[in-house]
Amino acid sequence: MATYTENNLAEPSALPAEVRNEVKKPKKKKVLLMGKSGSGKSSMRSIIFSNYIARDTRRLGATIDIDLSHVKFLGNLTLNLWDCGGQEAFMENYLSQQRVHVFSNVGVLIYVFDIESRDVERDLATYVAILSALLQYSPGARIYILIHKMDLVVPTAREAMYEERVRIVRQKTTEHSNNDIDLMPFATSIWDQSLYKAWASIIHDLVPNLSVIERNLANLGMAIEAEELLLFERTSFLAVSCWTSPEGQHNPTEDRLERMSNIMKHFKQSISRFTGTPRNAEQFIRMEHKAGMRFSLFILKFTTNTYLMVVLPPGEARFNAAMLNCQIAIQHFKFLDVPSALPPSSTIA
Repeated sequence: MATYTENNLAEPSALPAEVRNEVKKPKKKKVLLMGKSGSGKSSMRSIIFSNYIARDTRRLGATIDIDLSHVKFLGNLTLNLWDCGGQEAFMENYLSQQRVHVFSNVGVLIYVFDIESRDVERDLATYVAILSALLQYSPGARIYILIHKMDLVVPTAREAMYEERVRIVRQKTTEHSNNDIDLMPFATSIWDQSLYKAWASIIHDLVPNLSVIERNLANLGMAIEAEELLLFERTSFLAVSCWTSPEGQHNPTEDRLERMSNIMKHFKQSISRFTGTPRNAEQFIRMEHKAGMRFSLFILKFTTNTYLMVVLPPGEARFNAAMLNCQIAIQHFKFLDVPSALPPSSTIA
């Protein structure tokens, strides 16, 4: 096994100019979370960013007008998240009185459709109106479509219903736009890992220095001869990036990233409940699991804003060496997520 040294990582000063510019370039965009009232927008936001568990979201009230929050992510990314109330009066106000204010300078639109809605035509009409305003004031915004509450659909019918709803949304989008918009749809539920898959994909696309993270993560994985590395954001436990070896790619569990996010989120919530610590607090530094002759893994507090999960072939010596090398690598990853190391910080605002 190779020893992890400074040569394995590209320091900021050694990075190509275009990469340094990518890391330092300020991002000033906002994230709109929209959909009709009761579609589940605030519930999913509370689960992902406030560490609620699904059953606790039942006590959340309806969003009044716009609930604006600044969500810090990875230290150098701030999501300016606009959770917009979905009542008809508010929607009309966004599209008329506040049209410029709401739809200008948008980086991402996350539109939530309730799969059990009884008025699909009205839902689509509202979506088309929102799309029109978005294309008018933020034509370059990315659009994510979440077909939500899929747990309420009979399992045997879920895939067909989801595909049909996505087909209709794509058709409406094409009919009412002159641009070739690449919609990114997801089937979601607050009761399983599908929610983490959707939001991890959204965040993954927003991280400004992603190519740098991925390159250095690959260098670390090869140096310690790991099967897989997963980098998680500290509070949300969304998977920011991953690296998988050729051997690790044979893993048949395709949704393992989302499963691990879900498992670790519930683990943190259990610790919070039994220790009385705040839900967003840091509750553990390291955990280990050794599955006999199958594999070993550990999860450790990596940088200020991340945890790293390392999956390895079995073997005590390999496990200990990987742990030591990851501790060494921490110092060389700090510049990736500490704002003071990369002025000015990247912000989606």
